Amino acid sequence: MATIYWSDMAKEDYWNNIDYLLDEWTVVEASNFIDRVDEYLNIISKKPKTFTNTNYKNTHAVPIVPQITLFYRIVDKKSIELVRFWNNVKDPNSFHL
Repeated sequence: MATIYWSDMAKEDYWNNIDYLLDEWTVVEASNFIDRVDEYLNIISKKPKTFTNTNYKNTHAVPIVPQITLFYRIVDKKSIELVRFWNNVKDPNSFHL
């Protein structure tokens, strides 16, 4: 099982999404988002290549919910870096890793 590390940008994206859900929706939606992230991180740690390859080197993407996609990088066989929790509603031209 690989160890998962969070980039500063991934942490910021994650908490911003939770803050948004708590402000605009309910604790239930925020909890559901957190649970979905945990489920996917469990899969990623066991089988990192499960999800879609991207055009970025060693980077994969998985939609956590329809509005949010997680981008993660396979550093080596024992290390995964979470790069971004991208809000799919944002301008794709502003996306960067």
